Amino acid sequence: MAPPRAFPRFHRRRCPPPTAVSASYPPTGGVSPPKASKLIRRASFLFSLLTLSVVMLYTVNDPIRFPSASISSSTFVRFFPSYLHYSPPPDPMQHLEEILRNASMGNNTVILTTLNDAWASTNSVVDLFLKSFMLGEGTHWLLDHLVIIALDEKAYNRCQVIHKHCFSLVTEDVDFQQEAYFMTANYLKMMWRRIDFLRSVLELGYSFVFTDVDIMWFRDPFPRFFPDADFQIACDHFLGSPDDLNNLPNGGFNYVKSNNRSIAFYKFWYASHETYPGYHDQDVLNKIKFDPFISDIGLKIRFLDTAYFGGLCERSKDLNLVCTMHANCCFGMDSKLHDLKIMLQDWRAFTSLPPDLKKESVISWRVPQNCSLDSLHHFDSPPFEIVDQEEQEEEN
Repeated sequence: MAPPRAFPRFHRRRCPPPTAVSASYPPTGGVSPPKASKLIRRASFLFSLLTLSVVMLYTVNDPIRFPSASISSSTFVRFFPSYLHYSPPPDPMQHLEEILRNASMGNNTVILTTLNDAWASTNSVVDLFLKSFMLGEGTHWLLDHLVIIALDEKAYNRCQVIHKHCFSLVTEDVDFQQEAYFMTANYLKMMWRRIDFLRSVLELGYSFVFTDVDIMWFRDPFPRFFPDADFQIACDHFLGSPDDLNNLPNGGFNYVKSNNRSIAFYKFWYASHETYPGYHDQDVLNKIKFDPFISDIGLKIRFLDTAYFGGLCERSKDLNLVCTMHANCCFGMDSKLHDLKIMLQDWRAFTSLPPDLKKESVISWRVPQNCSLDSLHHFDSPPFEIVDQEEQEEEN
C-alpha cells in the first residue's frame, strides 16, 4: 500500500506594514479602497476555512487515508476557539444542590416555597409573601435562606427579578402556569409533584421549612419548633396537644429534618397517592398518620399550635405570639389577595402601637372577609363556577 500522500504545508506570509498614504488621496468626494492588510486577512481566513472544509470532506469520504475518521480536537479548537468556552447544561440535581448549599443555614436547613405564573405576576401573592418578611419582627434575615421553586418558565423569570435563590422545576407534559383550582387534576399533580421534590431535598441532606406562598411570616418560627421532632406541621384545626394524631394538619407549612426516618416517610407518603387515587396530599396524610409504618420507622410527628401558626381556618388570636398566618380555607387568587393585604395592614397597625398597648392586644384580625368560610361549599365545584365575591355583590 502506498504511503499516505503528504499535503503541502501552507504558511501565512507575514506582510510588511503598509506604506503611508499621501494626504491628497483619496480625492475629495471619492471612496477609499480597502487597505491591503484587510484584504490579506480576509483572504487568509477564507483560505483557512476552505482548507478545513477539504480536510473534513476527505476525512468522511476516504477512511483508508484517514483511519481515525475524525479531526483532532486541537485542530478543531485552532479554527474555532469559541469551542473552549462551551459548557454543557448543568445537571438538575447538581444545580439544585448548589442552590441549596448557597441558601442553607449553618445546620443545612433551608426555607422552600413553590411558585407558578398565576401567583408570580407583579403585585400578586408572591410580592405580599416577600413583603411580610420585610415587615415581620426578626424575619428579614430569613430571606437569605429562602429558595423559590418555580414550576414554569414565567415564574422562574419573575423569581430571578425579585429574589436571589431560584430553582426551575418544570415538569414535562404538565402546564402549571395557570391557577390550579382546588382538587382539579392540575392541582393534584402539583401537590404530588411537590411531595416528591421535597423527598429529593431530604435525600440531598437538607432539612427544610416548607411554606406556601400565601403564608405571611411575622416572626421567626424556629424558636417555636420542637427540637426532638422529625416532622412537624401546621394545622387547620388544633385540638390542644401537639402529639394528638387527631389534629387536622395543613400541608402548606411544615418543618422536616433530613434523616432516614423522614426520607422513608416521604417515600411512603408519595407512594400512598396510588393507594388513595384522587386524594390530595393533605387528605392522604390524614389517613397514613395512623398507619403502623409510621411507628415502625420511629418517625416523631408534632402538630403546631395555631396560636403561633394560624390561618383563616383558625386564627392566631394574640398578635404578640403569632409567627405565621395562612390564607387557608380560601379559594380563588383574588379572594386571597384581598384578605392577605388586609392581614398585612392589621400587622402594620399592631407594630405601630406603643409597647403597653401591644401587650393588651387591642388589635385583632379583620379577616376573613372575601375568604369567608361560607365559600367552602364551592370546594368541589369546577373552576368556572368559582365567582369572585365582589362580582356577586355587584350583581345583587
